[in-house]
Amino acid sequence: MPKVAIVGGGPAGLSAGLFTAKNDLDTVVFDTDETWMHKAHVYNYLGIDEIRGSEFMEDAREQVENFDADLRVGEEVTDVENAGDAFILTTDDDEYDAKYVVFATGTDTELPEQLGCETTDDGLVDVDLNMRTSVENAYAVGSMIRDQKWEAVISAGDGGAAALQIMSEEAGEPVHDFDVPDEE
Repeated sequence: MPKVAIVGGGPAGLSAGLFTAKNDLDTVVFDTDETWMHKAHVYNYLGIDEIRGSEFMEDAREQVENFDADLRVGEEVTDVENAGDAFILTTDDDEYDAKYVVFATGTDTELPEQLGCETTDDGLVDVDLNMRTSVENAYAVGSMIRDQKWEAVISAGDGGAAALQIMSEEAGEPVHDFDVPDEE
């Protein structure tokens, strides 16, 4: 059973997947490849001069796969159930169990709402600063939690915050993912 299932493969979902997979949590990312990034040309992502959105997505997917995340491009999650100690995610191809679920489906809040996650008066998924929803072990990131603030860099930060919280839950203490170069 994967520890972490991420529904959505844009910057928010891939960022969450990068952190969890890099830190040895069994991670599956479901990516319909319908991200708005394919329409973007990015000039405002810190550390990148400019990049086509589709090229950014190719690089991000490769980076996540390099840490052995199970990236399922084209496999759409159609249902999520809370089974108590795990979530059951259904696709047209299979069923998956995961201890944690991260919703990163842009503005589409159907799955988190179906799961029982509380929403705001504006129809956004309600989360705390660590991206936790009202359903234990369920997280929401990116455009579904921010009204009209749809930026790749913000969404990637949300994904990182959710992943750090999951990693901290697993460790039983705060976890930081800060690498330093090997000393020569």
